[in-house]
Amino acid sequence: MLNEFVYCPRLFYYEYVEGVFVENADTIKGAALHRRVDQGSGALPPADGGQSAVRSPKPARKRTRTEAPGQQSLFGEEQPPPGAAPPSPTAASDREPEVEPDTDTAAPLRPAAQSEAGETEVIHSRSVQMGSQRLGVTAKLDLVEVRTGGDDLFGALEVCPVDYKSGAPRAGEDGNELWDADRMQLGLQALILRDNGYACHEGVIYYRATKQRVRLAITPELEAWVAQNVQQARVAAAGRMPPPLVASPKCPRCSLVTVCLPDETRWLAETPTLPSLTTAPDGQSAIGHPQSASPSPRRLIAARDDTRALYLNTPGLRVGRKDELLQIKEDRSVLEEVRINDVSHVALFGHIQITTQAIQTLCELEVPVTYFSMGGWFYGITRGHELKNVFLRIEQFRLARDPATCLRLARQFVHGKIRNHRTLLMRNHLEPPAATLAKLKQAADAALQAGALDELLGLEGGAAAAYFGQFSGMIKVAGVDDLPAGAEGEPVNPAPTAFNFNFTHRNRRPPTDPFNAMLSLAYSLLSKDCTLAALAVGFDPYVGFYHQPRFGRPALALDLMEEFRPLIAESTVLSCINNRAITETDFVRAGQAVNLTAAGRRRFFQMYEQRMTALLTHPVFDYKVSYRRALELQARMLAKTLTGEIPEYVPLLTR
Repeated sequence: MLNEFVYCPRLFYYEYVEGVFVENADTIKGAALHRRVDQGSGALPPADGGQSAVRSPKPARKRTRTEAPGQQSLFGEEQPPPGAAPPSPTAASDREPEVEPDTDTAAPLRPAAQSEAGETEVIHSRSVQMGSQRLGVTAKLDLVEVRTGGDDLFGALEVCPVDYKSGAPRAGEDGNELWDADRMQLGLQALILRDNGYACHEGVIYYRATKQRVRLAITPELEAWVAQNVQQARVAAAGRMPPPLVASPKCPRCSLVTVCLPDETRWLAETPTLPSLTTAPDGQSAIGHPQSASPSPRRLIAARDDTRALYLNTPGLRVGRKDELLQIKEDRSVLEEVRINDVSHVALFGHIQITTQAIQTLCELEVPVTYFSMGGWFYGITRGHELKNVFLRIEQFRLARDPATCLRLARQFVHGKIRNHRTLLMRNHLEPPAATLAKLKQAADAALQAGALDELLGLEGGAAAAYFGQFSGMIKVAGVDDLPAGAEGEPVNPAPTAFNFNFTHRNRRPPTDPFNAMLSLAYSLLSKDCTLAALAVGFDPYVGFYHQPRFGRPALALDLMEEFRPLIAESTVLSCINNRAITETDFVRAGQAVNLTAAGRRRFFQMYEQRMTALLTHPVFDYKVSYRRALELQARMLAKTLTGEIPEYVPLLTR
C-alpha cells in the first residue's frame, strides 16, 4: 500500500481506505507470476545466525562454492497485486528456510563472506512476512537472500531483499534507476529487516522487461525519505479523498481508472455550468455541453463486459453448482449448464430453487442473485461482502437528512427524466405535438427552480400526464394499409385477438393491458439494475433523496432510474412492439391482471438485455459506453457529488 501511495495517493486511498480493487490484464498476470513465491515457507534464519542460546538450533543449509567472489543467484517474483490484504506482522521464523542451488549469476551484493575452506553459504527465503514496530508497518518480502559463513560468528546476518518487476527501470542521467514507488517498497523492506536485527546494506530489483538488475543503497537519506512517506500516508488515510492526477500517463494502465474517473472528475469539478437545453438551427432541441478551461476527458473507458445476466422464469427449476458451472435442472434432468465466470448476475422469477453451494460460490465471486415474484415484482437480492466503502454511506445517511441536499439532487433527477421524455417523443412520435413539447420543456426548466419536493412531485406528475397522453403516437404496429391483400385485392383482416397495444393511460398493480404489463416489468428490471449499480459504488440503495425511505423500497435506485426510464425501460417496450418481438398472442389474463407468457417473457428479457448492452455516446464525456456502464457512471458521479469532489450532479441527457 505504501508503494501505491508513492505511485498515486488517490489509488492508495481507494485500495487501503475504501477497500476497492478491480482486476485488469496486468493484475491478473502479476498474480499468476507471483504464485511461485507464495509457495515459500516464509522461514528466515535468526538474525544472530542461530548463536543465541534462546534460539532454536541452526537450521540445515545447503553449501555452495563460489568460483569467483560475488557469484550468487538473485531470484524474486512479481509484487503481489495491489489491494491484497496486508499480511499480519510476524517475527523471523525459526523454521527451516527454503534453500535453493546457486545456479544463476549476478553482480555481488558485497564481497562474499567465506569460511576457512573457502565456502560461502547462501540461503533463499521466500514469502517472508515481517513487521516493524518502530515504523508501524508490515511487509511480505518476495525473497530474502541470506549470506552466512563470515568470520564474525556472533554478528548479525547479512541479508538482501530481492524483488522482481515486470516493467523496465527508469532511465537516469547516470544509468538505470528505480522508480520512486519501487524505491519506497524496497527501502521499506530493508528497514524492516534492520529493525528485526539483520544487517542490510542494499536491495535489488530485477526488471523483467529489460532483464536488468538495479541496486538500491540503504542510506540515511533514504531512511528519512521512507519514514516521511509513511507518515504522509497515515495523514492521507485519515483525511478526504486525494484529488485525481492531472493528465497523468499512469492512468490508462491503472486497473481502477473506471472507478477513479480522474479526467471526468477533474473536468466536472472545474466546470462552472451544467448542460442546458438550447435551440438548434432546425428548431429542435440540442444539448449545450459544460464549458471548462480543461481539455475534454481522455477516453479512459471500461472494457466491454463479456458477462451476461442469467434470467430464469420457469416454475420448478432448480439451480445447482458443479465445479465451475451452474446447472439448471428440471426434476432430475439437466436443461442447461452455464459457466459461472460468464454470468454477471442471476435473476430468479417465481418458484425457483437455488442450492446453498451455488449461492456460496456466487457470493464469493460477487455475482448477485436477485429475486422477483412471478409477476415481476423485485423483492430481494443476495450478494457477497465485497462492499466495504462505509465512508460513502456515512455521507449518504448524513446528507439524506438535509432537506437542501435532497431538493438539490431531486431537481436534477426530475429535470433529467422530463428532458429525456421530451427527446423520446421527438425521436419516435409520428408527429410530435408542439404544445406537448413546449409543456415538457417548460416543466423541465421549472424543475430546476422548484422550491420543495412536493412542488417537484406536481411538476413530474403533470409532465408524465402530458408525455403518456402522446405515447400512443410512438406505437407503430401494422395498420390496415400494411395488411396482406386477398384474392380481390382487399386487405385480409387477421383473426381478432383478446389483446391489443392501444395505450390510453398508465395503470399498474396490477397492469390491465399488455402495454402496461410490459412497462411494469421493464421498470422492475431497471430498478434491479439501478440497485446493483448503487451497491457496486458503495451506496445503500434503500436511502434516497427524492424518493423518501419506505419499507422494502430501494429509494436511491428509484432516484437513479428516473432519467433512465425513457432511455431503457420505455425504449425496450417500444422496440418489442414496433419490431414485433412481442405480439398480442404473448399475453394471458388472470382476473383483471395481464401478464406475459413464459415464451413472451423470455423474448422480453432478450430485448431488455440487448438495450442494456447497446452503446451510446456519452453526452458529457463524449465517448461510447453501454447503457449498463452509463448507469454505473451516474452512480459514481452521484457519489463524487456527495463527497464534494464535484459541485453538482449532472443527469444523463441524450440528444
